[in-house]
Amino acid sequence: MTKRLVLSYLAITLIVLILLETPLAIFYSQREEERFIADVERDAVVLASFYEDVLHHGFELDPVPASNYQARTTARVVLVARDGISVFDTSTDTRRNFSTRPEIQTALTGIRSSGIRHSETLEADLLYVAVPVASGGTVHGALRLTIDPVEVTNRIQRFWLGLIAIGCVVIGAVAGVGWTIARSVTKPLRQLQAAAGRFSEGDLRTLAIDDEAPREITDLVETMNLMATRLDDLITKQRSFVGDASHQLRTPLTALRLRLENLEASLDDELAITETSAAIDEIERLTTLVNDLLGLARAQQQPPQESVDANAIVADRVDTWSALAEENNIVISLLPNHQRVCVYATPGMLEQLLDNTIDNAMRVSSPGSTIEVGIVPGPDTTTVFVCDHGPGLSRSDKVRALERFWRGDASSHGSGLGLTIAQTLTEANGGELHLVDTLNGGLTVKFELNTAPPSKVQTTATGKR
Repeated sequence: MTKRLVLSYLAITLIVLILLETPLAIFYSQREEERFIADVERDAVVLASFYEDVLHHGFELDPVPASNYQARTTARVVLVARDGISVFDTSTDTRRNFSTRPEIQTALTGIRSSGIRHSETLEADLLYVAVPVASGGTVHGALRLTIDPVEVTNRIQRFWLGLIAIGCVVIGAVAGVGWTIARSVTKPLRQLQAAAGRFSEGDLRTLAIDDEAPREITDLVETMNLMATRLDDLITKQRSFVGDASHQLRTPLTALRLRLENLEASLDDELAITETSAAIDEIERLTTLVNDLLGLARAQQQPPQESVDANAIVADRVDTWSALAEENNIVISLLPNHQRVCVYATPGMLEQLLDNTIDNAMRVSSPGSTIEVGIVPGPDTTTVFVCDHGPGLSRSDKVRALERFWRGDASSHGSGLGLTIAQTLTEANGGELHLVDTLNGGLTVKFELNTAPPSKVQTTATGKR
């Protein structure tokens, strides 16, 4: 928008400059040429008066006036008689026939002739002036002056260059002023663009209304603020509903499971015991789903962040899961890291990330395999990763694995929300989640988390740009 406004200003300025300067330059060029020709014509008339008696009465020709004029102006002076044969020529002593020259023919009829023509011999433009040498109304001959108009040409070129320089200065000034005006005009639009970007990222804070902005912009700001308010209200209600529903379902599910377990203990029929056990498994799966939905609803919220000790949290979660891993003949290995690493995150977020990821890794790991957990510190971001050596995921499955309720194995007891919750938690804390292949097979889940407060990270990133 700003560039388009500036370009429009420059286009209008350029058109105005062309319309104003081109006629001025043409007029100046014509005026300078006419003035130069008039000066040469006056000189030719003066010289012709010197040689009037020479052609009329046959007096002895004095070459001094013509030679002096040539020395002063570098002009060639040619004096011809009535028959067009040269009597005197400052460039050569040979008598030549000039009667075929149009300007000489015109001058011999008693009419002055002048103009600029190209000389093929000299390969340059020459100004010529031919005047009749006459007395008492009788033409006795003609005098012609030819001169290189380099002086007037240079003067005209300097004038054109001056106009071009003035035009460049004007265009530069218009560009600077236009850029300033365009930036001030488009400032409300840039603020709206930034606000739309914040809205797309989930930040639904309303915009301040600039009283100096055009009415159309303020109306748009009010509409966007109303939209943001309604969206925030709807999202808050949706999250509250999911959280409340999940929370309310946990109690009856727990009670139903206890009743079925008590009923199973008192049954003697093998079929009834089998069916009751299957019902308990389904209730356990439903309980897991409800818990994950509650976790997802909480993950979508953005509570304040603080600096947490990543080393201590990773070590604690590895120690917690190691007991369950040993029961399944799986080893959880914590890769050594001798540097203390802190990340900015919501309290409890990193623990939940590791719990979901390690739980998924154990589900796909076969007995006797190893799960590696480690930390890679960096200047702006720290990467926490969990590597398994299971079947891994294809490129398309890596994309689908982050979708809600997707399960690679239909027989799995998971809810299909583990990685979705992990991604939501990571993004809510300003980080990124990546799924990559593990060397020699398997899947590695990487969490890139900020090592500095979000405001400082944003400032650093902006400075790099």
